[in-house]
Amino acid sequence: MEQDKKKKKVAFNIIKNDPTDGHGGYGVGALSLENISPVFIDVNEGEAFVDIGAMHARSTVEKGIKFLPNKEDVPNGKPFWLVWVTIDRKAEGPYYAGVTACEMTVDREIRRGYKSLPEHVNKMDKSLKRHIMVDHMDVPSKGVLMNFLKNHNADMWNNSGAELKTGLGES
Repeated sequence: MEQDKKKKKVAFNIIKNDPTDGHGGYGVGALSLENISPVFIDVNEGEAFVDIGAMHARSTVEKGIKFLPNKEDVPNGKPFWLVWVTIDRKAEGPYYAGVTACEMTVDREIRRGYKSLPEHVNKMDKSLKRHIMVDHMDVPSKGVLMNFLKNHNADMWNNSGAELKTGLGES
């Protein structure tokens, strides 16, 4: 319990006004990273948590790990999903606009892990562009993510599209 008190509770980034709104100059059409948050799913533990350090591959999961491009090179890796969650606003209010999941494994004992950096970058980009890509996740992890998103903000979940809800198993 003592360790839980020391952990900082990290929430999703807050939606801010568009800094390029109205002036039409430099930066118009650029994607902003202030509305995206990295959510980790610990597959074995059935837990989800936000770790902003993942924006620069410096999350608690990734620290001290040398990542290899072949999954077979980390046979005892603990499975994780890194889920990029983008929040946007529509007339009804904020909603989960982009949700994309990337596979990752980590073996702390040998300080090695597996992840595909190009996949992580592409999935972050797809999330920013409002794509939902969760079909390849295992069913229990989909449930963990759905509960995490609902519990984080029920209104944002309710405002989200059917593609996300059915993709994560809500009937």
